[in-house]
Amino acid sequence: MKESDENVFNQSFEQAVALGNQMAEHDGEADVWDIADGLIAGAIQYWLYSRQPCGNPQCEDCAPMSTAEARMKELLRLVGEAAQDSEYYHSPSDANVGRA
Repeated sequence: MKESDENVFNQSFEQAVALGNQMAEHDGEADVWDIADGLIAGAIQYWLYSRQPCGNPQCEDCAPMSTAEARMKELLRLVGEAAQDSEYYHSPSDANVGRA
């Protein structure tokens, strides 16, 4: 990833987290799960919009995203990668964590 691409990625990531925190602080009654679900839904909507093929069936750039199934497969791959890279992927409260 180019440095400029990495900067845009990091800024987007940080702003999404900041927005979630801001919403939770603003409305103390809001369920953080609902906030997180809304952020995910919005991010997915934007991601799918950004990956629409150009319409030229011969376009090599669009070929990897030329079907809904291909876009879904890539989206799921990215979600899995982002989750596993998260510092919150494993939690000390996970049901499968050993207890001594």
